[in-house]
Amino acid sequence: MFRLVSTPETIEEETATKNFAGNKDELRTILDKYYSVQFSLSKMDPAYLFKLRNISGNGLCILVKQDSTVFRQLNEGDILDMAYNPKEFSGPTKLLKTQITSKNCYDRFKGHSLVELSIIDNEDGRFLLRR
Repeated sequence: MFRLVSTPETIEEETATKNFAGNKDELRTILDKYYSVQFSLSKMDPAYLFKLRNISGNGLCILVKQDSTVFRQLNEGDILDMAYNPKEFSGPTKLLKTQITSKNCYDRFKGHSLVELSIIDNEDGRFLLRR
């Protein structure tokens, strides 16, 4: 008698489930520690500041006005150095490479879109927090 323990599909599903649970824990940690992100698109551009949110089904995001300059200049796949500002004003900011993963219309706030973010590990290019 043989008993099927796992197939590549079930292993892949289990790994995806564990990664999803881990990502939710990492997202909660990020949102517990940091309140906002600040970044500049170039040295000549102003610094933009956005509140971090968890309102998309996919995780970490910012809410951006669709008719703004910054929204038009942000593209999916862009990787930016973003300063993550702590909830406590006295705490240090943390500079993390962050990828723009998507830009989606957000019906709840007319004229705004959710810009979803994935944090990339600065040392080896791995995603720390990915949707």
